[in-house]
Amino acid sequence: MKRELGIARCGLACCLCSENVECKGCRLDGFKDLSWCKDADFCVNRKCCIEKNIAACWTCGESDCRKGLFSEKIKALGFTEYARRFGVEALLDRLEENEKNGIVYHREGIMGDYDEFDNVEDLIRFIDTGKR
Repeated sequence: MKRELGIARCGLACCLCSENVECKGCRLDGFKDLSWCKDADFCVNRKCCIEKNIAACWTCGESDCRKGLFSEKIKALGFTEYARRFGVEALLDRLEENEKNGIVYHREGIMGDYDEFDNVEDLIRFIDTGKR
C-alpha cells in the first residue's frame, strides 16, 4: 500500500492502485494541474470538485450523486460514502488492514475484490469487516 497517495477525490483508492506506476495520486497538492494523468481532462468527478471548490466528493452535500464514476462503479461510490461517514483515515486504515488480510484491490485489470458488490451498503460492510 502506498498510503501517501491516499484516496482520489472520487473515492477510488490511489493508495492501492497498480494500474499506472507513474501516477502520483490525484489529490496531491496542485491537483488542478495533472498533466501527467491521461484521464485528468475527462474525469467528471474531478471537474465537479473543481467547479464546486471542494476537496473531494465525500465533502459534497449531494450524497445521491451519480455523476462520472458514480454512474457505473459501486466501488467509487462505496468508498466515497465510507469516507463521508467515517473519515478518510478510517478508510485508509481499513483498506490497509484488508490488504494485509489478502483482499485485493486490482486482481484482473482494474477489477478486484471490492468490485464484487451490487450495492453500497454491502460494500461498506465488506470494507469495515473484510468479510463477505
